[in-house]
Amino acid sequence: MVKQVIYKLQQNNMAGYFVQGNNELIHLLTTLIKPGDTVGCGDSVTLEETGVFNFLRNGNFVFYDKHRPNLTSEEKRELYLKNFSADTFITGTNAITHDGKLFNIDGNGSRVAPMLYGPKQVIAVAGINKLVGTVEDAIKRTRQIAAPLDAKRLGKDTPCTKLDKCIDCRHNQRICNDFVLITGQFVKDRIKVIIVNKTLGY
Repeated sequence: MVKQVIYKLQQNNMAGYFVQGNNELIHLLTTLIKPGDTVGCGDSVTLEETGVFNFLRNGNFVFYDKHRPNLTSEEKRELYLKNFSADTFITGTNAITHDGKLFNIDGNGSRVAPMLYGPKQVIAVAGINKLVGTVEDAIKRTRQIAAPLDAKRLGKDTPCTKLDKCIDCRHNQRICNDFVLITGQFVKDRIKVIIVNKTLGY
């Protein structure tokens, strides 16, 4: 199945990779991100679990680290804007369909916007649990599994944090605001998708 997904990603002008674990992932990243490059990031439990954030913090990169302690809202906004001109933007992704499409839901667009435009390359890292059959499956998985868990992680007071499911609320803390489906790219291999052979994130 993973081979089919990678083949379909390639047909959609995106590169696909398959690694067995964290060490292989980090080694691959050393070949994709050059020393001295500017690197932005999206919020991602997967990147935290795999040690990617620490790799970027400790490596020879200019890392726009949105997780630095005591960042003000304005400082975060400045980082988000810098992401558009970064050499690399690295992020997780909510779902990858069997026909090689990426689906994501975002709260304020700071993660999905650079995926769409700006950075020279985008690297999306995902565990095999993010592979789904169709776009409809991707939306269902993200809304009913990923979004409630993410809202809990972020300390939101939305209905999904209590019900453990999405009811399409209109709460002022709702994180399901931007629904983005990436079906292909003009620039070949600008988006690189790394699938890790383990369950990561949610």
